[in-house]
Amino acid sequence: MADNGGFTEKFERFSQRVTHAVGRPWAFFIALLVILIWAVTGPLFGFGDTWQLVINTGTTIVTFLMVFLIQQTQNKDGKAMELKLNELVAATKGASNRLIDVEALSEDDLDVLHGYYRQLVELSQRERDLTESHSLEEAERLHGEKSGG
Repeated sequence: MADNGGFTEKFERFSQRVTHAVGRPWAFFIALLVILIWAVTGPLFGFGDTWQLVINTGTTIVTFLMVFLIQQTQNKDGKAMELKLNELVAATKGASNRLIDVEALSEDDLDVLHGYYRQLVELSQRERDLTESHSLEEAERLHGEKSGG
């Protein structure tokens, strides 16, 4: 898909700035101040439908837009974290490479993998040594050797 003259990059920078700004205490207090001003003006407008519509519309629009900005930042942060973890798994001797890009697996595949690691925990608990092995295959092989099987 074409970038449209750097639009994606500009949107990314904008979303990072906005997400960073609204995550600050002063942003919360500005939002609180807006709500307080709105509440205080209630008697002035007779607590009417228009008075309520103003806050409902304003908060809905802000929420709607913020969802997309925050999601953009979370997507980027999540991808960066995945890459860092993939690098650690790939670089660690004895680590199971099946975990590289594990987030791309289906829910069913993740359940199967979870079952393997559950078995690994059970083997480790039986052996009373959590550092004994790095993969299910290695754990099963070592367990078999230890128990003479």
